[in-house]
Amino acid sequence: MPAAPASSSPASKSSAATGLLFVVSAPSGAGKTSLVAALLERDPALALSVSYTTRARRSGEVDGRHYHFVDHARFEQMIAEGAFIEYARVFDNAYGTAESSLRKTLDSGQDLLLEIDWQGARQVRERFPEAVSIFIVPPSLAALEERLRGRGQDSDAVIGERMAKARDELSHWDEYGYLVVNDHFEQALGDLSAIVKAERLRTPRQAAREQDRLRSMLGGMPSDMPGGRPGGRPGD
Repeated sequence: MPAAPASSSPASKSSAATGLLFVVSAPSGAGKTSLVAALLERDPALALSVSYTTRARRSGEVDGRHYHFVDHARFEQMIAEGAFIEYARVFDNAYGTAESSLRKTLDSGQDLLLEIDWQGARQVRERFPEAVSIFIVPPSLAALEERLRGRGQDSDAVIGERMAKARDELSHWDEYGYLVVNDHFEQALGDLSAIVKAERLRTPRQAAREQDRLRSMLGGMPSDMPGGRPGGRPGD
């Protein structure tokens, strides 16, 4: 797996002023694309990071919305320029995420969701250790194959390749912070929504957003004292 060139950019700040980065991976056919689309529709404060790819555009896909579609020569040029925070070659195609646009969007305070495979997710975590990583799995391999065949897009040979690839991808589930099983779509969607909400409610981010409210309730007590008083504990 080729590594993306090192960057001199500073690590993302961990504060409410900086957007959260959610990294979502899954084997092909696990329902990731449908779940992500539904999550984005449910949560307007979450945006999709648009990756670059050399694969052919599928029916209904829009350039710049689903992917930035480029040819192999342009993709190789971007690699040489160090434009990608991560890139991966999957089957006969390549996928990559441009670092400059990703950092710019996060620094503006926008929460972003990035759909990438486990190889790309590993690279992103090296540069964004604070990224929230989620792995989606199907209920079974039989269900996965049924979904792949139900698409009606691939030959038996291609489906066989994808199933072999899926077994390898599934072996990386333990590299992620969250695991979601997509057996029932609405339940899996609810699980994704819960993860996003929980991460937004973590104390450091909430404290940064609500510092004026907290300060007013603490009555001017030093903010570094738990519970707002010497020896106090939250909830006392």
